[in-house]
Amino acid sequence: VKMLEETGDEAKSQGWTPFILDTNGNGQRDAYTEPNQPLDPGKDRRINVAFYGVSPSRDGTVWGTSLGYPGYVVRLDPTKPNPAATALAEVYEVPAPGYGPRGMDIDTQNVVWVPLASGHLAAFDRRKCKVLNGPTIATGRHCPEGWTLYPFPGPQLAGLTESGSAEASYYTWVDQHDTFGLGKDIPFATGNQNESLIAFKDGKMINLVVPYPMGFYAKTVDGRIDDPNAGWKGRGIWATTGNR
Repeated sequence: VKMLEETGDEAKSQGWTPFILDTNGNGQRDAYTEPNQPLDPGKDRRINVAFYGVSPSRDGTVWGTSLGYPGYVVRLDPTKPNPAATALAEVYEVPAPGYGPRGMDIDTQNVVWVPLASGHLAAFDRRKCKVLNGPTIATGRHCPEGWTLYPFPGPQLAGLTESGSAEASYYTWVDQHDTFGLGKDIPFATGNQNESLIAFKDGKMINLVVPYPMGFYAKTVDGRIDDPNAGWKGRGIWATTGNR
């Protein structure tokens, strides 16, 4: 705020950077085309996305979800000097039958966990990607191998035969520090139609139904360890509850 008042420069005061893809494939940020311009193979590409969920990774990158159908996860790398002018982004489109990401979180192995409106918990692992730059990354469809979709518990919507569930999870949170007791890096999703929190462990969904208050509708989740020697009584997950 002080810098904004002194300079009037909004971009400088925020450390603002556009989302630029390395579509010319040289590993650095160069002159770029705008989203409403044709793709130029000699230039990078600016994309029109915005973070909804957001989480920092231990490697210094920042990940977020971008709303839409099918929607995206986005990686921003601000680790080079002067990131406002050098940061590069990567975008990955949610593959069918998934769509509609909301909140997200990341584990200590840099796997991104995303709830989908299609009734899936999605995991995205960038380490599986074969292509990370060049002209094919402009669409975000260049790494379907990085995605794994797991259906949420509950029935599918009537008349639908695709994989998925009527569960409309709002957010995910990764228990990086084993605050709950199921282990480190266990992802939890808000089970908004199940009135629960849904943990994913060893390939199985664990549906932790909250009986009171009735209509439990979690929006955000976090955990803490009050006493590591007190068993389950010294650990806990905390959540907000409430619809609009």
